[in-house]
Amino acid sequence: MNFLGHIYLSGPDTELAIGNLVADQIKGNRISELPDKIKSGIVLHRLIDEFTDNHISYKKCVRELFPKYRHYSRVIIDMYFDHFLAANWDNFHKTPLKIYSNSFYEKLEKSCFYFNDQVQYFICNLINQKWLEKYSNLKDLEVILKQMEGRTKFPSKLAASTYDLIEKYTYFKSHFFHFMEDVTFFSKNKLKDL
Repeated sequence: MNFLGHIYLSGPDTELAIGNLVADQIKGNRISELPDKIKSGIVLHRLIDEFTDNHISYKKCVRELFPKYRHYSRVIIDMYFDHFLAANWDNFHKTPLKIYSNSFYEKLEKSCFYFNDQVQYFICNLINQKWLEKYSNLKDLEVILKQMEGRTKFPSKLAASTYDLIEKYTYFKSHFFHFMEDVTFFSKNKLKDL
C-alpha cells in the first residue's frame, strides 16, 4: 500500500493515520519523541507492510512486473493499489475522496510541529500536490510516478509502468480487491491491539 492506503487502513483516528503515513520517513530513535497515537500509527504501518509483502495477490502482481521493473515492482504495485483505492473510493468510504483528503490535509498540516524538517518537507509536498486525490486519475498517476522516477538511484522507468497498468487493468484490479478485503480485516484486528 502507498499513502492513501495506509491512511485509509488507520480508521477514523487522525493521529494514528498521520503516524501510519509518515512511518517510512521516521528513522532510528526519533520515534520515541512522538505522541503515543503517532507511534501506534508507525507500528501499524510496519505491520501492514509485512502483511502486504506476504499476501498472495500482492506477490502475484509483483511477479507480473518483476521481469521488466525488477526491485521497483513493489513500489509500482503500491502505487497501482492506491490508484484502485482512489478510483473506487465510493466502495470503501462514505465521504467523497476530495472532502476526505482536504480534511486530512488540514489535520496533517497542524501536526507538522511534531516532525523534523525532512518530514515537514514531505508533508508539504503531499498537501501542495494533492497526491491523495490524484491517484484516481491515470494521467496524474503517471506524473507522480515520473516525479518518483527522478528520485531513484538507478533507472526505474516508473512512469512507463502506467502503460502496463492500462494493458492489464482487469488483472491488477481483481487482485487489488482480493487483497483489500484481507488487509482491511487484518488492519481492523490490529487496531484493537494498538
